[in-house]
Amino acid sequence: MLGFTRATTSASSATTPATGIAATAFHIRIPQLHTIRRTTTNYCLGPQQSSTTSYRVIVHPVKAMAETIATPQSAPNLSTSGRKQALISLSDKTDLAKLGNGLQELGYTIVSTGGTASALEGAGVSVTKVEELTHFPEMVGTPDQCFKGITRTRPGLDGRVKTLHPGIHGGILARRDQEHHMEALEKHEIGTFDVVVVNLYPFYAKVSSSSGISFEDGIENIDIGGPAMIRAAAKNHRDVLVVVDSEDYPDLLEFLHGGNDDQQFRRKLAWKAFQHVASYDSAVSEWLWKQTVGDKFPPSLTVPLSLKDSLRYGENPHQKAAVYVDKSLSEVNAGGIATVIQHHGKEMSYNNYLDADAAWNCVCDFNKPTCVVVKHTNPCGVASRNDIIEAYRLAVKADPVSAFGGIVAFNVEVDEALAKGIREFRSPTDGETRMFYEIVVAPKYTEKGLEVLRGKSKTLRILEASKNNKGKLSLRQIGGGWLAQDSDDSTPEDIQFNVMSDKTPQENELNDAQFAWLCVKHVKSNAIVIAKNNCMLGMGSGQPNRLESLRIAMRKAGDEVKGAALASDAFFPFAWNDAVEEACQSGVSVIAEPGGSIRDKDAVECCNKYGVSLVFTNVRHFRH
Repeated sequence: MLGFTRATTSASSATTPATGIAATAFHIRIPQLHTIRRTTTNYCLGPQQSSTTSYRVIVHPVKAMAETIATPQSAPNLSTSGRKQALISLSDKTDLAKLGNGLQELGYTIVSTGGTASALEGAGVSVTKVEELTHFPEMVGTPDQCFKGITRTRPGLDGRVKTLHPGIHGGILARRDQEHHMEALEKHEIGTFDVVVVNLYPFYAKVSSSSGISFEDGIENIDIGGPAMIRAAAKNHRDVLVVVDSEDYPDLLEFLHGGNDDQQFRRKLAWKAFQHVASYDSAVSEWLWKQTVGDKFPPSLTVPLSLKDSLRYGENPHQKAAVYVDKSLSEVNAGGIATVIQHHGKEMSYNNYLDADAAWNCVCDFNKPTCVVVKHTNPCGVASRNDIIEAYRLAVKADPVSAFGGIVAFNVEVDEALAKGIREFRSPTDGETRMFYEIVVAPKYTEKGLEVLRGKSKTLRILEASKNNKGKLSLRQIGGGWLAQDSDDSTPEDIQFNVMSDKTPQENELNDAQFAWLCVKHVKSNAIVIAKNNCMLGMGSGQPNRLESLRIAMRKAGDEVKGAALASDAFFPFAWNDAVEEACQSGVSVIAEPGGSIRDKDAVECCNKYGVSLVFTNVRHFRH
């Protein structure tokens, strides 16, 4: 779970002193006592099913507010001295019968609510319902239970008040080693709970469902009583075992059967409980923010993360590492490498995830069948062809030395023919060495395709991934904080390629410029890409100066640079006797760059001198 708060520089505005608020909100006069009788009808069972309850009502006239506090006239009998009690209230009832029977066999009295109690009774487990302890009704079930298709005025709070009662929370929170706590329970005839098993309304699933949900329904799916019980039990974990995950049921029963009091086990369950509630609250907060404001950068931000795997090591062997899945609502079914399915090969490493992410993000930007080869997060080969096997071979050919031991990504299904092409292809450098790869990633595979690829290597990681949604929030850690920005989702279809030179590029030249521009977006700055006929010929990356990146790209492209397109991730600060002139002299036909330099005029004049087309995109693609 990551929590972020927007830093502010202005002083907080003045607020009303707490003492002033208290003086206004709790101004009390002498109370008036009344005794009333109230008849309630259970509409779930029919109008004949009714009961009468007596209450003592204390009315406090309060400035701007009147509160009525009602308590039953006779004290409830909550004493459970000498009994072991477990409280169970579940939305997700996975393995509930096993849990209930297991606790009952260990001698626990099971207290439960509503649907959970009914499910336990259906499994043959004896249950004491919460209202039998508190002598207070659940305040009527939910509208779905009682009034499907019916609109009528009815008593109760639609199931909002079930376990919010001193008879429940007193039994959870009382410390057994504090004499005055136990005396208070005895005085008020409240029994203790030794085990609390609770999970929450499915808010996350409801608000992220493809069918959508109204604001009112979203609010009704926010759990109140559940988090209150979980937090109470987790706080008092020394005396109360709290469980929020059905996967922990076997460990719980084993622990109780063993009779040992392992505080570390209790603390682990308490940690998991607080984490569970924190993740739940983060989903509620994220949803409410989007419903209220919608700004992508709220004043504070919590990111719920769930451990997917512990990794062998980090970027280097001396660094420990793990991979987490982002459980934010915005990431539901939003794709990405963190949620891949691995069909074969060694376990993924830290660097594998980084490289696979770079390759997948790059290949998904292309509309035509495309292959991308990545090494150290930089695409060293990219090619688009209707024939995906040809695209694969051209992508490797762009830089076969770098491609060896790299990551290969496709934006189309890998079938048997493509899999055989990957398995059998020999390095263009000598025509003999079979190419070795760390990872192959694609949106899907045929059964035969998987079978062939599995035969290439026992270690080859075969990944199936879903395309990243556009519009995601990109987070990056820095010392003491995080940077947040929109993801760079721009494609050639989103921008204008404005001709600045005397020479207008031919259609094929403009297509090459657009392809090179899309490639350079994924190369580390300073970045230069040379491309022709939907194929990367050479790229220069990560150099402190743009001229050096240009020279690396031209060296890799070789003689094929003549008539090719060149793209730069940022403007050229100098033209004459620098990168622009060297590019023109090499024989490129068109240059694509953002523009924006105070010397843009020099770049235009230089291209005019050499008869090279120059287009400005007005979009920069820095990548650090």
